[in-house]
Amino acid sequence: MSRLANRVIIVTGGNGLLGKDIIKSIRDEGAICLNFDINHETDIYLFNVKCDITDSASVVSALELVFSTYGSIDGLVNNAYPRTVDWGTKFEDILFDSWKNNVDWQLNSYFFMTQQVAKYMTERKYGSIVNIGSVYGVVGPDFTVYDGTSMTMPAAYAAIKGGIVNLTRYLCSYLGPNQIRVNVVSPGGIFDNQNPTFVENYNKKVPMRRMGKPDDISPAVVFLLSDDAKYITGQNIIVDGGWAAI
Repeated sequence: MSRLANRVIIVTGGNGLLGKDIIKSIRDEGAICLNFDINHETDIYLFNVKCDITDSASVVSALELVFSTYGSIDGLVNNAYPRTVDWGTKFEDILFDSWKNNVDWQLNSYFFMTQQVAKYMTERKYGSIVNIGSVYGVVGPDFTVYDGTSMTMPAAYAAIKGGIVNLTRYLCSYLGPNQIRVNVVSPGGIFDNQNPTFVENYNKKVPMRRMGKPDDISPAVVFLLSDDAKYITGQNIIVDGGWAAI
């Protein structure tokens, strides 16, 4: 298929679990897909760009490289997931500086990356931006799925992902006159070799009786980047096996 033929699309955090599959799916649709990640060096011929999304100078430099090389930026997937080493601390033990750093690294970096990419898209009056949210940006967590484990749902995660969902609505309204579409894909729990007790608890609750996989998520991202979704903006597509419906 070639729904994204010759389009220049950036995916942040492309070396991660979701990012790898999102990039593969985008490339399978014919796009030039650039992987913005802090964990590799820049090789534009391999479509890898070293970018620290928490550093504004790094973001500006990376985008300038892409634009000078390809002459356009047609799509952006805000997927990167930077977090502090104490991520996952229980609510009552979260240090305030840790809370602030996580909000800054995740929510604020999505804002800045989108702001800078939108400048390039506005010139052409064309573009699609997809933010990766979460079902926990829409509904509160069910802490019973963590019973029997030391796991918990980080409080900052819910705040950040909820913020991303509503920031997307703002951007839809603000950037719409420039024909820039902005949407969210909100995954449910993705299997990543978690504690077996957690996986069992989760599977019992979700209507489809299994955790999600990366290839459950990437098709929704590709759809929103493509012209199949040319009149869809400001929407949150929840890909969660039915979790939020019950």
